[in-house]
Amino acid sequence: METVRLVLLIIHILGFAALFGGLVVQAGAPEKSVNSAMRDGVGTAFLAGLALVGVLEAGDDPVNHAKIGVKFAIGLVLLILVMANMRKERVPQGLWVGLIALSVINIGVAVLWSPAHT
Repeated sequence: METVRLVLLIIHILGFAALFGGLVVQAGAPEKSVNSAMRDGVGTAFLAGLALVGVLEAGDDPVNHAKIGVKFAIGLVLLILVMANMRKERVPQGLWVGLIALSVINIGVAVLWSPAHT
């Protein structure tokens, strides 16, 4: 079960890396849009995160439901915003900055709200 958890964690991290990379690659562009890396990354991260929670719940260790709830909410907002703007030619600068901010916040929650740091 530990191997499954680690594989899902790696997939989850790679998904967020694709989302974040798809956002950052547009930093210098005057017009921003939702690209395939963002779409695939947010979907992968969200689904891998859900599967990861299932594996954690099946284990013997206690699960931090508050952290999972916060990450789920942020991830769901990211997923909805990316999918809702996928077919638009461009997205507003504010939405692009918001997507970056939500991505960084979600990563911050994952890293800083960890039992390894207490």
